[in-house]
Amino acid sequence: MTRPVIAVADTAFADHAGLEKDFSDHAELRWIDLSHPDTVRESTGEADAVVVTLQRLSDDVITAFAPSVRVIGRAGVGLDTIDLTTAEKRGITVINQPAYAAAEVATHALALLLALERRLSPSDAFVRAGWRGPLDLAGVRALDDATVGVVGGGRIGQAFVERVRPLVRQVVVYDPAPVSLPPGVERAADLPDLLRRSDMLSLHLPLIPATRGLIGRAELRLLPAGAVVVNVARGGIIDEDALAELLHSGHLAGAGLDVFEAEPLPATSPLLAAPNTLFSPHSASASERSAQRLSHWTIGDAIEYLASGSVTHGSIVVQATS
Repeated sequence: MTRPVIAVADTAFADHAGLEKDFSDHAELRWIDLSHPDTVRESTGEADAVVVTLQRLSDDVITAFAPSVRVIGRAGVGLDTIDLTTAEKRGITVINQPAYAAAEVATHALALLLALERRLSPSDAFVRAGWRGPLDLAGVRALDDATVGVVGGGRIGQAFVERVRPLVRQVVVYDPAPVSLPPGVERAADLPDLLRRSDMLSLHLPLIPATRGLIGRAELRLLPAGAVVVNVARGGIIDEDALAELLHSGHLAGAGLDVFEAEPLPATSPLLAAPNTLFSPHSASASERSAQRLSHWTIGDAIEYLASGSVTHGSIVVQATS
């Protein structure tokens, strides 16, 4: 049986040799450059699948795919970098990996939340300055008096709830989908209801047209004074200008962000001058185990789908029709 050809974005994974060895019996891996649409048809020639991480597959890139491409494997969760409409029109199945790093992302959200609440960044700076300079710890709240609001009750949202629930007084979740919640966790009636009650807000939802700008100035103002905001989901869900404004005004006590509207974060971003912020470079999913899962699950699912029409680890987001 002929091995399928899997065209993998050359910047998607670091260990090319290791992956070639691991999949040598099952597929031919070809490392390609997707940054120039005019070379995509040639680079995807004879490829059965294309695998990417955050490389953008816009309409012009997918349109330029060789006719042989039947599958796009998204090594990750978010789908905002892939033109799903064009993929569907081309009859290309799209598969993502929503479960590969749920534990890591949830843990990262909790780490940002705790670091902000416990003022770890300014405390570290204070010690390094020889215990000199301003250090305001007067507003540090007792977590067991606090309510955490979670927007998004999927895999990552639920993993975050499991981690934060023992530390706080109450956890409230808003999700328009009928997700099941663990005992002791309350479902908010709607988003404004959740925001009004949340001393700490953590976002765990995809970036789609309905969620872009979901947390704007009006929504941020609904949070109690002194609230903290954490976003490990996607940039674009929060209005970053409004967030910076309300941090400067003191209405919000802090923000921990792993994702941004534009990445890398531009030097002109108002967030960089906003007080009480903690940033990480879209790295919430990072761990040795999650990196291995991501590459092997994505490539493995692409191979499996080509052979059987099913996948073991990921989710089929767009199903090609014959």
